[in-house]
Amino acid sequence: MRLATYRHRNLRRCGIVDGDSVLPFPEGTELLDVVRTGSVPATGAAVSLAGVRLLPPIEPPSVRDFVTFEEHVEGVRRSVSGAAGVPGAWYDAPTFYFANPHAMIGAHDDVPVPPGSNVLDFELEVAAVIGREGRDLSPGQARDHIFGYTIFNDWSARDLQSREMQVGLGPCKGKDSATTLGPWLVTADELEPYRDADGFLRLALTAEVNGVEVGRDLLSNMGWPFEELVAYASRGTRVLPGDVLGSGTCGNGGCLAELWGLRGRQDPPPLKPGDTVTLTVEGVGTVSNTVVPGATPVPLPPARTRPRTRP
Repeated sequence: MRLATYRHRNLRRCGIVDGDSVLPFPEGTELLDVVRTGSVPATGAAVSLAGVRLLPPIEPPSVRDFVTFEEHVEGVRRSVSGAAGVPGAWYDAPTFYFANPHAMIGAHDDVPVPPGSNVLDFELEVAAVIGREGRDLSPGQARDHIFGYTIFNDWSARDLQSREMQVGLGPCKGKDSATTLGPWLVTADELEPYRDADGFLRLALTAEVNGVEVGRDLLSNMGWPFEELVAYASRGTRVLPGDVLGSGTCGNGGCLAELWGLRGRQDPPPLKPGDTVTLTVEGVGTVSNTVVPGATPVPLPPARTRPRTRP
């Protein structure tokens, strides 16, 4: 089943995607409630998908973005910090950072350039969406806690990111402005036929900029399957219905920065207003966003040197 949230005739609605149409749930239904309860309401008369604006399928309580593709780590590390290889700690556990749950945008929304950035990039990922609360889960238990999957594009201001991460804390405004989620939420059972003998989902991933393919990979090249990501995320805490867990960016051109690191130059160039990024995930769908000019940053002064006086 494919579940979408959309705007139609100035109303926010959600429903079941059926071919080129959507079958709406009763007015006022939120997809997060469907995820939380597992109960699918009755549907109304079909509405053409061509006549609606797709919104992010859910408004997630939290967003964890992992980094599970070795090839991506190798290329981006060289691009952002100049270091070669993959850090040994990467192999120990599936590392993640918390992303901004308030920055979700729809499958075809415009993406403003983050204020102050001149080096914008996309990141092709798949996200799992939690359906049941859990804590300290095993990977076997975690599979039953995944409600479904969607495409996740972690838009990244590489110049801001590179500077911020010199502090040693992680990404900040370099990852804060927009994340595409969509085009809809595909229930987990729909993707089971793609599971390989090692337990990974073998889905083809492609990335295009202005109609030119720049990246192609398989989701099954993740270092850990989603069940292990969920288990790790739940360690010592809770995962809740609607929580989003990104796979991390795929390799072989899943973002421009990886290619820059491998080629030693910004080829292809950073994204600019007018560029359109189209990401396709087998079994899930396609999202396509166009970059537009962003706001001018409100200037802030640098840190003041203080005397470090004590009371």
